[in-house]
Amino acid sequence: MISTSNVSLRFGKRLLFEDVTIKFTPGNCYGLIGANGAGKTTFVKILSGEIEPQTGDVMMQKGQRLAVLKQNQFAFDEFPVLETVIMGHERLYKIMKEKDAIYEKADFTEADGNRAADLEAEFSELEGWNAESDAATMLSELGLNENQHNRLMKDLDGSEKVKVLLAQALFGNPDVLLLDEPTNNLDLKTVQWLINFLGDFKNTVIVVSHDRYFLDEVCTHVADIDFGKIQIYPGNYSFWYESSQLAMRQKADQNKKMDEKRKELEEFIRRFSANVAKSKQATARQKMLVKLTPEEIKPSNRKYPYIYFKAEREIGGQVLNVTNLGYQNPEGEWLFRNLTFNIEKDQKVAIESDNSTGSTALFQILAGEMKATEGEFKWGVTTSVGHLPNENSKYFQDPELNLVDWLRQYSVEKDESYIRGFLGRMLFSGEESLKKSNVLSGGEKVRCMFSKLILEAPNVLLLDEPTDHLDLESITVMNTGLSDFKGIILMKSRDFQLNNTVVNRVIEIGKGVQMDKLGQFEDYIKARDEKKAELA
Repeated sequence: MISTSNVSLRFGKRLLFEDVTIKFTPGNCYGLIGANGAGKTTFVKILSGEIEPQTGDVMMQKGQRLAVLKQNQFAFDEFPVLETVIMGHERLYKIMKEKDAIYEKADFTEADGNRAADLEAEFSELEGWNAESDAATMLSELGLNENQHNRLMKDLDGSEKVKVLLAQALFGNPDVLLLDEPTNNLDLKTVQWLINFLGDFKNTVIVVSHDRYFLDEVCTHVADIDFGKIQIYPGNYSFWYESSQLAMRQKADQNKKMDEKRKELEEFIRRFSANVAKSKQATARQKMLVKLTPEEIKPSNRKYPYIYFKAEREIGGQVLNVTNLGYQNPEGEWLFRNLTFNIEKDQKVAIESDNSTGSTALFQILAGEMKATEGEFKWGVTTSVGHLPNENSKYFQDPELNLVDWLRQYSVEKDESYIRGFLGRMLFSGEESLKKSNVLSGGEKVRCMFSKLILEAPNVLLLDEPTDHLDLESITVMNTGLSDFKGIILMKSRDFQLNNTVVNRVIEIGKGVQMDKLGQFEDYIKARDEKKAELA
């Protein structure tokens, strides 16, 4: 268990937390949510001791151990992989190093023998004899084979380092586990492994993530940061979001009687309790929801952008023909080759590639921003294409443009009130709309790009990692907007829920079209895994 008492933190005039008193108990997984800038990562650092609050205390029971997912991928570059994992249990690792140093001494004294005996006793109590085998097993389950276990961390690529640091945090059954964005750069197979691991984990977990599928699968509670306070709600992210939206609608409906509102909330709780996701956490979560009373459901104070796409022109029957398309980068590497496929009306397509630069190159070629090395493609005469690039810095280089002027350059209609209307949908209202476009955060830039897309009203959307830099609120409403869009979508995203609820076709590219699967994204994952099993 870990708790706080009257924790406050202020950066200059900006108040992040004020008198936060909260308790996180064993057996539960808490999803720490909040808008960008609310202080999610900062609060995790307060819990871990990395940041000292200006007032208040963080408390853990004596003798309990806290583990944190490290964010610096280069911190352990000079250490072997297996040793890096064991370093996650600081006391055990310290004992191992001290024991080794004593046994290596040439002038071994009686005092050394007594100290070694004490260390051996504690080492055994901490199950140190199983440390290497336990660490090796976890690494193998995460996809790092035995040949990699003794390599130096600096010899691994970025995704492999992330897996090692994840194993380091999970190693040794910590009493409190703090995970900040644990699914970043993980493949879906590893994410599912982590979901299963946390489902069986008996201690306290606090996780920050923008992955809604992951939060829904692992969380028994949501800890919501808003206005410098943290409020805990039972259930996963979807339950919190839907219940807060229902409560907000009820608050706005002044004419509905209180007993009608109560019945509506009770029915919502019953319905959601009966449809809890089939995960390791399901039984405990269902019991919590059944006990929940309507009075505990409160409207969220969040502000949500309005991301809704409406094509100016209906698309015809001919959409896109791609024939033997290939791209070779300046280093001579073929990112994809021999791509041949047709996109038809009403299709929303996920583009999958082992190399994300391949899908990015494909989108740039289809958007007319880059030339293919070989092959050709042809858009239908009724298509109008809008592109959301993964890298958008070139759009925000002019230091003289405020947001109104920035968006105006993409609009036929130049009236300021008209332009402000599109910015307001993305939460840039009043003085916010006069900010200089070259000083925006990553999330603000993406919201500006969405305002550009909505303004242009294309009937084809090319979306390259559209959830990058966005908070959960923006991702959630974007998901709804893309699901409701009547045009064509070609999209590359690591967000499982976005893929699974939007797309109806998946094309995997590489040396030719590796797989072309109609249906939901989860159907593609199943077919891909079956194909890999056959080839193994």
